[in-house]
This record gives sequence, C-alpha cells and structure tokens, in this order.
Amino acid sequence: MPGLRFDSVDVSPLIDVLEFDAFIAELDERGATVVISQHSRCSKPLALDRETYKWRHLIENFFCKLKEFKRIAMRADKTDESFSAMIYLAAAIIYSR
Repeated sequence: MPGLRFDSVDVSPLIDVLEFDAFIAELDERGATVVISQHSRCSKPLALDRETYKWRHLIENFFCKLKEFKRIAMRADKTDESFSAMIYLAAAIIYSR
C-alpha cells in the first residue's frame, strides 16, 4: 500500500549501489570501533568492544530517564542557563532514586 507522495516505496534501490564491505573498511581505517551489538543471526559479526558497549548502554538509559521530565524533553526553558539547571536538577533526582 503506497504512502504519501514523497514516501519511498522500497529501500532496496537506495542500498543496492552501496558496498558495505568498503564502507566498513573505511571506518576501520579511521579507527572506529563497534559499540552497538549486531543481530545474533548476522552472517559476519564484527568484533564488539564490550566495555564501551556497557558505557554506551548506561548513557543511553540515562538520557531515556532524563526525557521522562517533560520540561527537558520539550526544551521549554527559554535560556541555556535555565535549561542546564533543569538538567542538573533532573540528574540529581535520578541519582537519588
């Protein structure tokens, strides 16, 4: 069932021209490390830095908890200072739980 006028019908035409092995090799040359785990059925799983993954997971969960505060999620504060203060206040509340 087609979507809106500007929606893509299929992703395959977009990724058929990509060579993922070359893309991964370029990232390796730049010194990038894998910090997101791959699906268990992946044919060629990449080496995962478990320690970095733990820290990434911890930070990601913190941001999810931070977004529970509506005022922060909506960026309702008008100045950078008040927004920063709300982040510190919310972090203190999260830490005290």
